[in-house]
Amino acid sequence: MRELLGSLKIQIPEQLYVKDPDSSDLGRKIIETSIILIEDLGFESFTFKKLGTAIGSPESTIYRYFENKHKLLLYLISWYWAWLEYKVAFATANVNNCEDQLKNSIRVICETVTQDQNFSHVNEEVLQRIVISESSKAFLTKEIDAENKNGYFKNYKNLIERLVRIISGISSDFEQPRTLASTLLEANHLQKFFGVHMPSITDIDMKDENLINFMETLTLSILQNGAKRS
Repeated sequence: MRELLGSLKIQIPEQLYVKDPDSSDLGRKIIETSIILIEDLGFESFTFKKLGTAIGSPESTIYRYFENKHKLLLYLISWYWAWLEYKVAFATANVNNCEDQLKNSIRVICETVTQDQNFSHVNEEVLQRIVISESSKAFLTKEIDAENKNGYFKNYKNLIERLVRIISGISSDFEQPRTLASTLLEANHLQKFFGVHMPSITDIDMKDENLINFMETLTLSILQNGAKRS
């Protein structure tokens, strides 16, 4: 199983790029460096001109891969969700008990990421911080409906559906499995963000175990109460 996942190629919706950046050394350099720059500068201050300077290539070459920086951000976030789904798949493989599958999934989702050596051009540790601080900018746009229709968020939805299957395996009568799955993902991000930038509005400190325990208790309690009502 580990060997299979190690050879996995992350699949990204083709609508997000002009040319697959994973198909060339330059494309992989664009991804690697954009992650570093977005975290350093913030998405608002990040530009293709600055990216071109950082990789020593004309700005025009970046447009051969991405139409604009919004598409690049969507690509990075989509990559993260697909990678996280494969981590959840690995953590739940050969685990027959659905509650244990959910606990393993929550741990994968909530723990601080360490770099995955299977993908040398992507620093997943930095990318996680970008997803936490910048991913809402991919959703909260006027174009969200059209982008959703065009399949831009396919990898995010795939992860949600994997969690839904686990949740439904615990309680087939629970009526809001997608709501619970998406709440789990987004609440994790918010609490991590608040812990760093607005600690006065959260009781979760920067220790992974505290957040994992909170999310596990919250999720299982909702499932148990929902099952009782139904």
